[in-house]
Amino acid sequence: MINTAEKDNILSLIGRSQPLFGDDIRNNEDYLSKIIKESRFLVIGGAGTIGSAICRELFIRDPKVLHVVDISENNMVELVRDIRSSSGYGSGEFATFAIDCGSDIFESFMQEQKRRIGGYDYVFNTSALKHVRSEKDPFTLMRMIQTNIFNTDSTMILAKKSGAKKYFCVSTDKAANPVNMMGASKRIMELFLNRRSLELPVSTARFANVAFSDGSLLYGFNRRMEKGQPLAAPEDVRRYFVTPKEAGELCLLSCLTGENRDIYFPKLDEKLNLITFSEIAEKYLRNLGYEPYRCSTEQEARECVAELKAEHRYPVYFFTSDTTGEKDYEEFFMAGEILDMDRFSSVGIIKKEADYDNDKLEYFTKQINMLCRRGCWSRDELVSLFREMLPEFSHKETGKFLDNRM
Repeated sequence: MINTAEKDNILSLIGRSQPLFGDDIRNNEDYLSKIIKESRFLVIGGAGTIGSAICRELFIRDPKVLHVVDISENNMVELVRDIRSSSGYGSGEFATFAIDCGSDIFESFMQEQKRRIGGYDYVFNTSALKHVRSEKDPFTLMRMIQTNIFNTDSTMILAKKSGAKKYFCVSTDKAANPVNMMGASKRIMELFLNRRSLELPVSTARFANVAFSDGSLLYGFNRRMEKGQPLAAPEDVRRYFVTPKEAGELCLLSCLTGENRDIYFPKLDEKLNLITFSEIAEKYLRNLGYEPYRCSTEQEARECVAELKAEHRYPVYFFTSDTTGEKDYEEFFMAGEILDMDRFSSVGIIKKEADYDNDKLEYFTKQINMLCRRGCWSRDELVSLFREMLPEFSHKETGKFLDNRM
C-alpha cells in the first residue's frame, strides 16, 4: 500500500507534475458513468494494485454489481476497508470472493452467478505473475505460464458462457519485443486472446511500471524504511511510471471504450517521463527529510543505518543492472503495428487484427501439457518453447537474478 506521504507526492517522485488521463476521463465521463451504472462487473485479481484501482474507479460510479475475486484474502479485506472508508456504500451489490480463478471452484462460482444475477456484462482480469525475478526457476516459470496464459484463456471462455459483452486483460510494455519470459508470456497471452476474440470482444492495456505497486521496488522502499534497512536500486535503468489511479483509469478506458482487440497504452514523452530508480530513491528520501548517503557496498549500507538516521541521512546502495531479463529501454508497440494516436489526448491505441497461428497455439498447449504430465521440465525447455512461439523473442540471459540483490 502507498502511505500518505507518497500518495500526496507520487507524481513529483516519478518526475511528473500532472496526471496523465484526466482530460480523457472527463471527456468520456458521461459515457463511462452510464455504462457502469447499468452493468455487472467481475474483477479477477481485484485485490492487487491494478485490480483494486479498477475496483475503486468502478465503485465511485455506482455499478449494478461489482464482484471481486482474488486469492489474497488479506488484500481483499484491505480493499473493502479502503472502499468503505473512502466511498462508503453504493446502491448496487458489492461482494468479494477468495477464489483461485484457475480452479474448479471458480468455474462453479461463474455458473452460480450466471443463475443468480444473470452473469457479468464485463470481466476484468488483472491476475498475473509480473516479476522478472520469476525467471530463475522452472517451477515458478510454469506457474507463470499457467497464470498469465492458460488461466486467461479459461476465464475468457467462462466469461463468454456467462454472457459477457467484453473481456479485458492487463498486458505489459514488456510484451513489445520481449527480452524476458514474463514479457514473452504476456505476448503469447495476447495471441491466445486474439483467437478468443472471434467469440467474445476483448481489449487490453500495455503500460509501464505502476509506482508503489505491491512487490515493486518502490513498494519495497516503504518496507525498508519501516524496518530500518537501507535502500538499494539500479542507477542505469530508466523507466516510465504511472500511478495506481492512472493504471485503473487506463484499464477502464480500454475495457469500456476499446474496440475488439484494441491495446491501449499511455502516451509518454521520453524527455519528461523517463526516470531512474536511483533518482526516485533520492527524491523519496528527501521527501521524508533525509539526505541520501551513497555507500560503496551492500555491507556498508547495512551497517550504517542507525548512525546516519541520527544525522538525518540515509544509506543507499546504487548499482549497475546485470540481471537476466532486464530490458535496456521501454516501448509499448512493435514495428508494423497499426497505431491510432488521435482518438485520445493521453492514450495511444494499437489496432490489432485476429493475427494468430492456431497450429502454434495448439502446439504450445500440447507441449506444456506434456511437460506437466511428465512431472519434470527444465528452464531451458521452457525458454526454447517460447522462442519457437515468438520469432521476435530475444531472451536476455546473464546467469544472474534479482534474488541475488539486496
